[in-house]
Amino acid sequence: MPTARADKQRDLLDGALRVFARDGYSRASIDAIAEAAGVSTRTIYNHYGDKAGLFKAVILDSATRVADHEIALADRLLAHIVDLQTDLVAFGLAWSAHDPATADHFALVRQIQADSAHIDGEILGAWQEAGPVRVRGAVAAHLKAHAAAGLLHINDENIAALQLIQLTAGSVMAAPGARPERIIRAGVDTFLAAYQPSTSYS
Repeated sequence: MPTARADKQRDLLDGALRVFARDGYSRASIDAIAEAAGVSTRTIYNHYGDKAGLFKAVILDSATRVADHEIALADRLLAHIVDLQTDLVAFGLAWSAHDPATADHFALVRQIQADSAHIDGEILGAWQEAGPVRVRGAVAAHLKAHAAAGLLHINDENIAALQLIQLTAGSVMAAPGARPERIIRAGVDTFLAAYQPSTSYS
């Protein structure tokens, strides 16, 4: 059972995530974060030292939790392939589906991308390792296994994983209002055109 201290820290991280996601790193104030989290500013300074320390804790916590969720999703959808095209489309649809539980995280990611010039490079690197790099690695491992089974022809599974994600969920994010299924099917077709072994006929 979580302790009162752990509950307070969870409240602090969740409250700070909401404020950073809404206001961005540069504009977010310690006062606003304290109010959103229901703690004192002194508590924030005692735990994290300054805004940069709190921001690092927030992005690492959020990225780790979202990455765990996405890796579990990849394991469920990519571990066992029955029909390559159908299963990759199902993966893309699930990957790009709006999830209220991760909405604040991805709002924060958009803020980071817009405000990256004002964020310490070490923090950005730590976020990448905790989240996107781990997720791509999990997807790459599945693609590598399917290549070993002869379903795909891949020289670099990490690049292939990045391209699969960008051609599906990444393309849906870049075209708000468009039909996700149509975009994802086109993206999977493009991916398979590049990576599915060609069949020779005698």
